[in-house]
Amino acid sequence: MDVEQLVRQKWRLLKATLDERGRRLWAGAEADAIGRGGVAKVARATRLALSTVRKDRDEVRAGAKREDVVKVRRSPGKRRFQQANPDVWPALEKLVDPLTRGDPESPLRWTCKSTHALSTELFERHRLRISDKTVAKLLREHGYSLQAPNKSVDGTQHPDRNAQFEHINHKAEWCVKRGVPVISVDTKKKELVGNFKNGGREWQPTGEPERVGVHDFPGDTIGKAIPYGIYDVASNEGFVSVGVDHDTPVFTVKSIEAWRTKTGQSRYPNARELYITADAGGSNSARSHVWKQLQRIPTH
Repeated sequence: MDVEQLVRQKWRLLKATLDERGRRLWAGAEADAIGRGGVAKVARATRLALSTVRKDRDEVRAGAKREDVVKVRRSPGKRRFQQANPDVWPALEKLVDPLTRGDPESPLRWTCKSTHALSTELFERHRLRISDKTVAKLLREHGYSLQAPNKSVDGTQHPDRNAQFEHINHKAEWCVKRGVPVISVDTKKKELVGNFKNGGREWQPTGEPERVGVHDFPGDTIGKAIPYGIYDVASNEGFVSVGVDHDTPVFTVKSIEAWRTKTGQSRYPNARELYITADAGGSNSARSHVWKQLQRIPTH
């Protein structure tokens, strides 16, 4: 075993039993005992800075006096605020997670749980004067972090839900075999029309992007585009009708009429029926009588 390995082994055994001052003096003494190259070897073995080991060696050579000893830093442990206020974390956790901690009436149950709000509430309810930064540190120390809600709860399903979808699927297959058009309809994301920035990229000369407004103010809009999508299941093709007024059942029916006139008539010239699947909400409301207007669509 070479000298550096021996120093490393000693350091592992003694490090936990010495305070900061003792560890530094021990390192200086070892460097002085090794002689030439001792500072570098001790620094590598203990991972202390070369300057620190050199300074400690010189101090050992000069003879360290008790009255010259500098103040030793505290050993790591609990924060002093928690030591003086042992109830701070139970109180804070009760505010952060009130339901599981038995406080469903907490004023922060349905409000912002920012560190500022938590700090204020701790003082008002428990007279604990604590800064928002200390609140954040306490939360991190106990395994909390800022997280967005995760859409993972599916909710209670209707007992006949699977049977309903199987029925819809069998009906659609039956219609496709008979040559009856099967379409799925829904309103897509509405977009403001104007000199606004939208997602995506387009080809432009290098360094000459399309210039748009810095802010998207609704008052600067030319209008609002309401895309209504119609998907033809049999042909695997889509048709989009864009409106500029309102997303209503009337707009839905007009869009389906436009699809029938521009695409569906030529693709299904002999069709006398139409099978439509929709989510039955909003403009696709199943309670609207406007759907009956589809009976007036010409079939030839």
